[in-house]
Amino acid sequence: MHTVTRGLVLREVNYKESDKILTVLAEGEGKLTLKAQGCRRKNSPLAAGSQLMVYSDMTLYEYQGRLALKEANTQNEFRGVREDLTKLALGSYFAEVCEAVAEEGVETPGLLSLVLNSLYALDKLGKPETLVKAAFEMKLCCLIGYEPLLEGCAVCGTETPAEPQLNLSEGVLHCKACRRELGEDSISLPLDCSTLTALRYIVHGDPKRLFSFQLAPESLESLGGVCESFLLTQLERGFRTLDFYKGLAI
Repeated sequence: MHTVTRGLVLREVNYKESDKILTVLAEGEGKLTLKAQGCRRKNSPLAAGSQLMVYSDMTLYEYQGRLALKEANTQNEFRGVREDLTKLALGSYFAEVCEAVAEEGVETPGLLSLVLNSLYALDKLGKPETLVKAAFEMKLCCLIGYEPLLEGCAVCGTETPAEPQLNLSEGVLHCKACRRELGEDSISLPLDCSTLTALRYIVHGDPKRLFSFQLAPESLESLGGVCESFLLTQLERGFRTLDFYKGLAI
């Protein structure tokens, strides 16, 4: 029995002399673990489709109780990402995060589109890396059930919080003066007006225009810090690819 799907390689691990074990985010299928037999041999037809961050039409079959890759027709290799070390590191971070949050064999609606659009933005749109990274992080949180509440102060209810802050653990917006009501152990980060507007755009805007906004450098830096901190707080873990990416910027 054969299955036809489209998938993005999130992880590749060399196996035996010429094979790979792939982690793929597949359309309608969620996360899949595949064996790509012989893909490391010279002139293998599976070689291109078995590389990290390559999106392909895939034909799968079951082999010895495991899914295996029979054919891979490459749709997008995101060459502009793969040929730039900093973008490659950031794209690898996107892939590692998706692998961490995706469930085996269970589709998370919107997740594949998000990571594909984020890689495309790095590859073709010329958007600042900080903007793409922040939008990816916050939108991913929304897709997996951690959407922050940004309509107004979660404590006093005002729609325009005074000196607004985002509480990272509770995922709520609040006035600076209301901070003490959320507990002493939690952390809140300040937001300027532009950063809050950008957050609301990412969370509630059209996902097809996720990266269609601009910010001044200081607000963009603030947005990047808030989105990264919120993601890491909600997932309660770090990522080695994020550490590598940030190390390149030093």
